[in-house]
Amino acid sequence: MEQFTAMFIRLASVEQRSFTPLGVLHTLAARGPMRLTELTASERVTQPAMTQLVTRLERDGLAVRSPDPSDRRAVLVQITPAGAATVEARRQQRMSRLTALVDQLEPSHRKALAASLPALLELARLQDQPNPAQQGTTS
Repeated sequence: MEQFTAMFIRLASVEQRSFTPLGVLHTLAARGPMRLTELTASERVTQPAMTQLVTRLERDGLAVRSPDPSDRRAVLVQITPAGAATVEARRQQRMSRLTALVDQLEPSHRKALAASLPALLELARLQDQPNPAQQGTTS
């Protein structure tokens, strides 16, 4: 499974950035504008690291910060059209390369892969949900 995960992450070679900034762009593309604190929690990095990362994304024209209309003291981070284009280019390249690989599989493997897609989608959905086993626990 680890081999597959590593291969899938590296399928797209467009936009030679490290995985953390790309993860932030993908999160912003999927979820829309987010507070810096939400982004920090989502991406599992420290607040200073996220601040630096967003500063670099801003410098590169891939994200922007703006005041949160619900609380002017807070900041929202939003993907720019250039950032969204980066995410889309990576998605397109990943799908193209994955399709080429799947086409090389034996028909029985392609069928097994297709049958597993609903379970894989459910795993992705569950990943975005709070973990009830961890709620209410303290460290």
